[in-house]
Amino acid sequence: MQPHFPTTPFNRRDWLRVGGLGCLGLSLPQMLKAKSLRSKDASFGRAKSCIILFLSGGPPQHETFDPKPDAPLEIRGDFKSIPTSVPGIHFSETLPRTAKLMQHLAVIRSITTGINAHSTSGCFMLTGYAPASKAESVPPSANDWPSIASVVGALKPSERSPLSSVVLPERLENNGNVVWPGQNGGFMGAPWHPQLIKCNPSAERLRIEGMSLTDGMTDLRFSERGSLLRQLDVQFRRSLANPLMEEAEAMQQRAFDLIHSEASRAALEIEREPAVMRERYGRHKFGQSVLLARRLVEAGVRLVQVNWPREPGDDKEGSPLWDTHQRNGPRVREVLCPQFDMAYSTLIQDLHSRGLLDETLVVVMGEFGRSPIINKSGGRDHWGNVFSVAMAGAGIAGGQIIGASDKIGGFPEDRPVRPPDLAATIFHLLGIHPNHEFMDALQRPRTVTDSGVPLRELVGV
Repeated sequence: MQPHFPTTPFNRRDWLRVGGLGCLGLSLPQMLKAKSLRSKDASFGRAKSCIILFLSGGPPQHETFDPKPDAPLEIRGDFKSIPTSVPGIHFSETLPRTAKLMQHLAVIRSITTGINAHSTSGCFMLTGYAPASKAESVPPSANDWPSIASVVGALKPSERSPLSSVVLPERLENNGNVVWPGQNGGFMGAPWHPQLIKCNPSAERLRIEGMSLTDGMTDLRFSERGSLLRQLDVQFRRSLANPLMEEAEAMQQRAFDLIHSEASRAALEIEREPAVMRERYGRHKFGQSVLLARRLVEAGVRLVQVNWPREPGDDKEGSPLWDTHQRNGPRVREVLCPQFDMAYSTLIQDLHSRGLLDETLVVVMGEFGRSPIINKSGGRDHWGNVFSVAMAGAGIAGGQIIGASDKIGGFPEDRPVRPPDLAATIFHLLGIHPNHEFMDALQRPRTVTDSGVPLRELVGV
């Protein structure tokens, strides 16, 4: 006998999901409310997937998307501005490939957090909620707000992959391995955590920590071990309740599901990619991570966040990652921008040629920008007052600049945009209403953004 589904705004798939969503803090009334909140605007839910390129360390707005050619040398720096494919819009000469694709991009030049600390400004950007502290090296807490990646994975799970939300190739840390807050499910716990895929896609053979079969391990032996392990877990968990065990079990189950998913396993086998395409992205860790992100969204993963990876020993230098306190010009010219420009431009072109750009939102951001005045070491310091974010895909209108910084690139001059509005825009395009409510562990109603409003220039409302 076929099950009966009441007449509601739900379809059959929605009803089948109700039971499973209970563990995520969602209920039938909340799902009904979510249905009623769905915008009738054509842009709502237009993105089937999202790729976030997070340039950790803080990319300088002057040497990337917001050059100041008329400012004094100590502000504009060593680089010239170059025209893009859209008349009247200029980028720094460090991004020649990206400049040719401006017709696909919307660049926000007025993002502001007002925080000059990597971890807490990063937390603000990654969650859309202002952190309680603006201090540096604030450790993660069970009270942290869930990250954008967590919210998307939980509220918009993939329909084609066991992975809904992925972060790679490593998590974000300050020097001394101090992990940033705001990178996981926070107070919603393990069921909301995005899957961290710790790996080096540029290696000769891709191995994923905790998610790869060891040599000699067959699928059958792996399944048998998984079944035995789950039986032991059940017995053990009856005698000891521990949230950390629940988190480990959730991650473990994702690993089992992933290894048994042929499509997802194939997506992770980056060696299948033609050599010419791998060269186009760049054979460095960032470039291959971006390529892996494209393969994952093509296989059905809803959101992939690619963090700019650390280089061995960079914590002993004055300019780790994009944190260019020293020698900003040479570092940008020789290492940072060439890698980013190659990988990002190739990603946009690759998605476009595959017919995926209109359904894939691509966001480029960091935790903050760099100071307008170059310091005595030839570097730029932390600056959360104004910086740039680039967006493309998902049908948004390209070839536009949103907002403006002042003449020295120090503060917003027009249309200040804060992280809640950026988060609301991402959620809207992925089909999650910015005012969507869910219940936390204490059954308190929460909304996915802190009064964020989607940018009308990008969503049309």
